[in-house]
Amino acid sequence: MRLRVGFIAGFALGYYLGAMAGRERYEQINRLLRQAQGSNAFEGAADKARAVVDLGRERARDVVGTKSTNGASSEDTETPI
Repeated sequence: MRLRVGFIAGFALGYYLGAMAGRERYEQINRLLRQAQGSNAFEGAADKARAVVDLGRERARDVVGTKSTNGASSEDTETPI
C-alpha cells in the first residue's frame, strides 16, 4: 500500500512540475491545489496523517528507549563516565 501511495505522489509531483512547460495548465493545477487545500476533506486527511506520524514517532521512541544494542532495557544499563 505504501508503494502505491508513494508512486501516486511521485507521479503527481512529476506531472505538476512537468506542467510548468504549459503556463495555462500550470495555473489551472495551482488553482485546483489551492482549492483542495482549503477544503474540509483535505484538513481532515492532513490531521489524520499528522496523528499517524506522531503515533509512529512515539512508538519509535518507546522501542529505542526500552532497548539497547544488546537487547537489555535502558534502565538496566549504566552509562560509562
